[in-house]
Amino acid sequence: MLVGGSHVYRRKYYIVKKEFVEEFNEHFNKNNLPNQLKHGSRLIGRWMKENQDDTDTVEIFAIWEYDSYESYLKIESNVRNDKKHVERVKDWYEKNGGKAHVFNEYIVEVKNEALESTVKNDV
Repeated sequence: MLVGGSHVYRRKYYIVKKEFVEEFNEHFNKNNLPNQLKHGSRLIGRWMKENQDDTDTVEIFAIWEYDSYESYLKIESNVRNDKKHVERVKDWYEKNGGKAHVFNEYIVEVKNEALESTVKNDV
């Protein structure tokens, strides 16, 4: 994770087939975002762009900010252990044919990446 001052930043990145983008974004806004915010994540922004190749896919990514790496670990643990959220995610996958089906048919790639600053701390 990027340490910027005392803060940590990460990029969550997806390559999604165009036909699934609307469903995927709705799931983020309805289920994932509220749960992340509830547990203390701070969303810097979330963007998407069509890939300019023959894959018929869209890149979707979010930048998140945390107070520290320890804070990130605690928040992620709380998110993953939120029983109501886990049930909503499970139901969403089932509605879309199951988790394996979603990843085989619609989500091409997922990355959870640390970001490295190119700005010197004294700026």
